Amino acid sequence: MAYRTTATRIERDQVLREHILDCALQQVAEQGFTALTMSGLAGAAGVATGSLYRHFPGKGALAADVFVKATRIELNTLKEQFQAPGKASDRLRNGLTQFAARAWHSRQLAYALIAEPAEEEVETQRLFYRQAYATIYGELLADGVADGSFVVENIPLTSACLVGAIAESLVGPLSPQARADRESGLPSESLEAVTRTITRFCLRALGAKEPTP
Repeated sequence: MAYRTTATRIERDQVLREHILDCALQQVAEQGFTALTMSGLAGAAGVATGSLYRHFPGKGALAADVFVKATRIELNTLKEQFQAPGKASDRLRNGLTQFAARAWHSRQLAYALIAEPAEEEVETQRLFYRQAYATIYGELLADGVADGSFVVENIPLTSACLVGAIAESLVGPLSPQARADRESGLPSESLEAVTRTITRFCLRALGAKEPTP
């Protein structure tokens, strides 16, 4: 008789896979992709190393799934802000403020998602999700053109510019060197200053009016 996988076994495997991913995400949030190893993760997750390879063919695939899991959370959170009621310019301002704050309060993870050198599989997902971010920015820009918040001629290209500019502007403040400077008491950018600069740059690039003081 051929072996048939039961629904209970499938569910148990899925629960274990999510547990492993959660443990891996925690390690990346604490030390980045560089510190993520299959043997170290097996110990943290309380499973045999062989069990990891049953769910993930290698570190590259594992790291890519960790990236996707974390990035989807950030993407969906930003999307909620962009789709909230109100003028598009206000939604952009609120979304960028929350996005920067989330990055600031989980700097190691944010840096890992945005800029840390990682396996090829992670880089592939970065390109895919860069376009996913551009898509939700494009939807907001279209709303802004319609309600008079923005003056934009080429929405897809402008969306891509925003995604690149925002990510690049956060690399420095989130970098390991910036974190080390901050922890040692050296002068460093504040969350408020970074958020203000990014928001003003984006709004001005879109032809939005400055808010009345």
